[in-house]
Amino acid sequence: MDLAAATFLGKLIGAGLAMGLGAIGPGIGIGIAAMGALQSMARNPDMEGTIVTYMFIGIAFSEALAIFGLVVSLILLFVV
Repeated sequence: MDLAAATFLGKLIGAGLAMGLGAIGPGIGIGIAAMGALQSMARNPDMEGTIVTYMFIGIAFSEALAIFGLVVSLILLFVV
């Protein structure tokens, strides 16, 4: 295997790891946020609108981490 092929293989492995590991945390976090919101709405249905608003804000911040992982993987593939 020559140097160019090894570099390309390293880019592919690095990008896959960046995206794969970068999506695990936000996926778990979004699941926990949705679970907590559903439990809160089951206990107090009158606060549904407020709970959903705060849940979506939390989900947006959590999803930003997955987008950062995507950006890092794209940088590894096309820039480096």
